[in-house]
Amino acid sequence: MAAIQRPLSNTFKRFFGSEKAGGILLILCTILSLGIANSPLGEDYLHFWHQNVAGLSIEHWVNDALMAIFFLLIGLELERELYSGELSDFKNALLPIFAAIGGIAVPALIHFSLNAGMPSQAGMGIPMATDIAFALGVLALLGSRVPASLKVFLTALAVMDDLGAIIVIAIFYTTELAMAYLLGALVVFGILLAMNRVFRIMALLPYLIGGVVMWFLMLKSGVHATIAGVLLAFAIPYSSKDEDMGSPSYWLENLLHKPVAFIVLPIFALANTGIVIGANWAQELASSNSIGIINGLVIGKPLGITLLAFIAVWIGICRLPLDLNWKHVFGAGLLGGIGFTMSIFITNLAFIGDAAAINASKMAILLASLAAGALGFVWLSLLGRREIADTDSDTMDFEATEA
Repeated sequence: MAAIQRPLSNTFKRFFGSEKAGGILLILCTILSLGIANSPLGEDYLHFWHQNVAGLSIEHWVNDALMAIFFLLIGLELERELYSGELSDFKNALLPIFAAIGGIAVPALIHFSLNAGMPSQAGMGIPMATDIAFALGVLALLGSRVPASLKVFLTALAVMDDLGAIIVIAIFYTTELAMAYLLGALVVFGILLAMNRVFRIMALLPYLIGGVVMWFLMLKSGVHATIAGVLLAFAIPYSSKDEDMGSPSYWLENLLHKPVAFIVLPIFALANTGIVIGANWAQELASSNSIGIINGLVIGKPLGITLLAFIAVWIGICRLPLDLNWKHVFGAGLLGGIGFTMSIFITNLAFIGDAAAINASKMAILLASLAAGALGFVWLSLLGRREIADTDSDTMDFEATEA
């Protein structure tokens, strides 16, 4: 058996770098939002986000429109992973895919087991997703102490996690479905696909205009409008050449990295983490919903990710890269418990109109994400050293059979 070194793409390294800085900014914005919400300015601060602009509240614009840009970037990242990244090799892709399935199913089952038959059952989707920015931000703090393969594994896992969360949002958190608008959105999506696959149109502007139309129709359909961002990503032409600046997908992905990391997600944090910590905060954390969220993220994530990945390797479906071991996988699972952005996003959909449930859920998410991040950092600091001493931190090792 020999080790094959695969250089990490420049696109991936830029993505990883932007997520590292973006994670730090997200933390600062969250602290700021929490501080203002619990200060004498708190009432005015919360009122600001609920002011109507063009028929929607500012918070609504942030969560439905601005976050569509975030989902567009997630879609572009997923497209790249599927065509030329870690997920392009089916055997390599199976490991993060199985891990993501475990990381979605086990937390949801934990929450469901504690909330079945109650109104809070709607929150079972909250602990499903991983916050890419925070998880990679924590991993970046470890630097070369962890293998490069772990960075790629966690990125692929988080992207698949978010894809699962997107599917859950589309299926389970659609309230009233307007079929005419939904069909209109799908027709626009079909036209965009035809522009790409049939007519080979490479100009980006027509796709962006079509994406805006698709977003509006999706908003009116009742399906969450951010789904349009993911669909648009897969309609935009992609080139498998990583450095091909002529590829609209490559160009747009690199254009969006910094605006999403430094504008979109910080504004989302400011708009959604204004959590008022009341006198009964401890009682709220003892509710079955909060316990389900915390246990799902802190316990369910590492358990599900490690268990399903282990089963997949044990039965021979896939294998670990040479520089990874099960301590690394469990550490990635702990970091997968940082839910934050997607968990808060699903909270807003799960408990529409129930401010108390939303506030309590967000508090549980913040505490669970903080615990998961701290545990993951400590675990990987102590046990996450690279297995292959001569492996460069900018390469990824895979097991291969000598010819």
